[in-house]
Amino acid sequence: MATTEKKNEKHIAAQHDEAVHDQLEKHEFASGGFDMRAEDLPKGYYRSQFFIGTLIASSASWAAGCGGFALAAPILLVINADVGPNPNFVWIALGYTLPLAIGQTLIGRLSDLFGRRYFFIVGSTIALVGSIVCATAKNVPAIIGGTVLIGVGAASQLSVVFVMGELVPMKHRFSVNAFVYIWVTPYSGFAAAVGYAFVASPAGWRGVYYLLIATNALAVFCWVCFYFPPTFEMKHIGKTKLQVVKDFDFIGLILFSGGFVVFLLGLSSGGGAHPWDSAFVIGTLVAGGVALIAFWVAMVTMFSISCSVYYAFTIVWPQIVFTLYTSDDGLGGILSSLITIGTSIGQCSSFLSGYIGKQRYQFWFTLIAGGSMLAACACITPDNKATLCVLVTLGLICLGYLDVVGLAMSGMVIKDQKEIGAAMGIATSIRSGISTIGTAIYTTILDNRLGKNIPAIVPQALIAAGLPASSVPAWMTAKAAGTAAGFASVKGNTPAIMAAGDYAYKVASADAYRTVFLSTIAFSAIALILSFFAPNVDNLMTSDVATTLHKRGHTDIIPSKGEDMDGTETT
Repeated sequence: MATTEKKNEKHIAAQHDEAVHDQLEKHEFASGGFDMRAEDLPKGYYRSQFFIGTLIASSASWAAGCGGFALAAPILLVINADVGPNPNFVWIALGYTLPLAIGQTLIGRLSDLFGRRYFFIVGSTIALVGSIVCATAKNVPAIIGGTVLIGVGAASQLSVVFVMGELVPMKHRFSVNAFVYIWVTPYSGFAAAVGYAFVASPAGWRGVYYLLIATNALAVFCWVCFYFPPTFEMKHIGKTKLQVVKDFDFIGLILFSGGFVVFLLGLSSGGGAHPWDSAFVIGTLVAGGVALIAFWVAMVTMFSISCSVYYAFTIVWPQIVFTLYTSDDGLGGILSSLITIGTSIGQCSSFLSGYIGKQRYQFWFTLIAGGSMLAACACITPDNKATLCVLVTLGLICLGYLDVVGLAMSGMVIKDQKEIGAAMGIATSIRSGISTIGTAIYTTILDNRLGKNIPAIVPQALIAAGLPASSVPAWMTAKAAGTAAGFASVKGNTPAIMAAGDYAYKVASADAYRTVFLSTIAFSAIALILSFFAPNVDNLMTSDVATTLHKRGHTDIIPSKGEDMDGTETT
């Protein structure tokens, strides 16, 4: 009898321990912000029209968001020549990255609070309007305005990394991001080739924006029809929207956005519109920098620094190609695509990170290899095209891989997955912000060096070749215009003088580009130092899912348990 009672007591104790263990496990699971595990999802969830439609919406949005910059950047000179010229045409690119940097933090945090659906619908709609404005623009300011709208829309479009990340198990986040990046290949990987193909077509450069109009329209359609994440009411039971608005940090918003704009204005005008030691430049840099530090508190990530190379060299590399290596639009478009092709190969290969493991070691390797390749590009001359093409492509493969792995990890390492939007919004804003700063730094270095090298080298070469000194200004003006009629009007100009002047122009330009490549060493070194603090995420590769899609107007997860995708009951 006593033995039986002891056995019963042990059995009850074991059941109690098991119940406590289950409760602790459930508490730990819930405290991590996860909805459920993949094996508990309804049958057919990942084959449902809603999930597939959301995947298409995310992919189309990401493609349009990237294409809004990547497709236009290589042909900025063509656009400026057609509807300009305007010395501020570089703001076509900066007008994209600036609102993108500011907007992604807001999209992430606000969609965490109020629900994601309408932020992504409105974002793609704004990008659609911006694409229409650019496609019909008659001057550079109009294109800058349209690009600002595209950048505002891209703030949500390039936030889809956490939309898809939170819908799949943790262990598949690297893979789903890699799948989305495959869609970007025509818009980013072959952006320069596509851009110059449009330039050579009857549509001209405006064809780029026609493509963006179609892609944004597809994204808007899919967001509206298929994307139904948790609503505000599901997220905040018993709370009103006014209560949540009152808790929002508007002071931080003003410091961040205002500080960034002022800082960038100072950075981009230094050495150009104003001398570096002018009161305007110093004042805007200091005021903007203080405000940014107050908001960011020195929060910098190494993958943001690597991404800045992509954005900057999407502008700089096509200039190198057409200045030093070819004047043919077809070949030039292909060579100009090497930056984005390399980046896309690296990004699409990021699914390997979960299988390789030890992400910190991956960061070390890609930073050392990629940074070394870009620094080695300082060997640039007018005669080593093949060497430069190989080095640039390999360098960008490494940095493209690092960028996507680091971005995915920024949403994996947080303690509460319900705040993934805020976490990745901050990460992507910093990424875009540093990219904007990097673009301004690289282009400012290039413009300043070109402004010194060309007047110092080219006129001397022209005079030494026999051109009268009085004809040098006319020759330089004709070179800037790039027209045969301009050169024909230069007195004393001959084919031999033309050849000597062209080569001297290439030598002067190559020296300026060399400085830009050398400046990447500083960025690579900072990123490498930061990579020593990066975590490994092998222990996070689980089947936990942060968020689920729901039926339109219902709290039921799609498809409901006991139903197929069409809603009919299963046996």
